[in-house]
Amino acid sequence: MINIEEILLFFALKYQGDFQSILKALQAKEKVSQEERREAVAKVNSKYTTIISSDYPDALKEISCPPFVLFYHGNLNILNGKCIGVIGKRVPSEYGSNITDKIVCDLVKNEYTIVSGMALGIDTLAHRSALKNKGKTVAVLGSGINYCYPKRNQDLYAQLKSNHLIISEKPGDYVPQAKDFPSRNRLIAGLSESVVVTEAEKRSGTMITVGYALDQGKDIYCIPSRIGDPMGCNLLIQQGAKLVLTVNDIIED
Repeated sequence: MINIEEILLFFALKYQGDFQSILKALQAKEKVSQEERREAVAKVNSKYTTIISSDYPDALKEISCPPFVLFYHGNLNILNGKCIGVIGKRVPSEYGSNITDKIVCDLVKNEYTIVSGMALGIDTLAHRSALKNKGKTVAVLGSGINYCYPKRNQDLYAQLKSNHLIISEKPGDYVPQAKDFPSRNRLIAGLSESVVVTEAEKRSGTMITVGYALDQGKDIYCIPSRIGDPMGCNLLIQQGAKLVLTVNDIIED
């Protein structure tokens, strides 16, 4: 009997989670032996779900190029709650750091699950604030599911792996390349009902995530920046993003 989930897993491992390569293999009806399928299953040292599995996140089925296989550690059911993306600068100002902590604290109190990318800066602050305030949080990696990137977030990775959720379309110890992070950002947007930007530059990975979220029909909420600070949020507000003064601006909307 053909096990489609194992075939998808085999291709995800062979092509390191690359959507287009997996798609081409499926379209070409690339042959996979039963032995190769068994070996693929034996190699995986994380949990995984496929696009045809019953526990695959419904939200990702709605996006362009949904991962054929998601590798994860933790509790996938966390995604069943209200999920909101919190993103921003890699090197935030004191203002950006403080407002991120405040917004995440208030979102957690209102039972939102915080989704971000475990990058340095705002992402890390968002995850840590969710933990500090006893909320739930999801990290979407651009690296392989077993490769903590950045390395300095080893303690955060361990906490999320044990008690929250880490997901990636990349298997094992895959070392990320620059191109993997924009691709990862479509998953942050896809898993989130809406996205909050707390501080951003005009040109940045944050803006790539915002672009994906807009393509997916998601609402964008922005904390206004002070004159002289990074102006990404103010420019997004000028273009129609929703200005946030308190978390009620998100909840009531």
